[in-house]
Amino acid sequence: MTSTSASSTRRVSSSSRPRSPKGGGPSAAALTRLFERLDTLYPSAGTALHHTSPYELLVAVVLSAQCTDARVNLVTPALFERYPTVTAMARADQGDVEALIHSCGFFRNKAKHLIALSQEIVRDCAGAVPIDRERLTRLPGVGVKTAGVVSMQIGGAPAFPVDTHVQRLAFRLGLSARRVPEQIERDLMALMPAERWVRAHHLLIWHGRGPCDARKPECDTCDVRDLCPKNGVGQATKAKAKDRTKAAFCWLQ
Repeated sequence: MTSTSASSTRRVSSSSRPRSPKGGGPSAAALTRLFERLDTLYPSAGTALHHTSPYELLVAVVLSAQCTDARVNLVTPALFERYPTVTAMARADQGDVEALIHSCGFFRNKAKHLIALSQEIVRDCAGAVPIDRERLTRLPGVGVKTAGVVSMQIGGAPAFPVDTHVQRLAFRLGLSARRVPEQIERDLMALMPAERWVRAHHLLIWHGRGPCDARKPECDTCDVRDLCPKNGVGQATKAKAKDRTKAAFCWLQ
């Protein structure tokens, strides 16, 4: 974790935090302070999945479902050596692919989807991974989040895909009270211009993989603790948490 800077330890008033107050949500100034801080903490934030082509990125993102990026990066070198192109993957033996990706979890479904989506790309897309997010979601095994990540990385329309880290931090930081990823994405996109979505997406993920852990967030030493309302953090009962959430996010109703 990055050491705490002097600027990150200064005290600020609660009114300046990027929470969702009754008055109408986080202010532009508070939001700017939050992401400027995160930008300083994670200057190299970006996709952690190793890839050299849109095909490799798509495969890696599909494999990353319910699996860490670190594990995917251990698996993909041998997979891409055996199947270096979408055409090669379209002709792959499912059992062979399963053996190569076994440690990623859900390996049977993932192998089936990788072969099927590759066959569809070869058949219907002239062998080129689609850039359009909506078209990507029609590929076997490709959901909205996967399609958004791939599309924004290979030059498609700007997006703010919501994975487990983005969903958790959006709530804790008071950026969205929603529970459905598509709704959370709309809330986040409404908070900032499109040119900032990709960078903000990566910053939230990196912070979520670091101090803002799902089970044991390091709030006492977190570099953005003075800017965070810590929604949902603590030992409150479910009922109290629900009441607090309703009050904190009433501006979204």
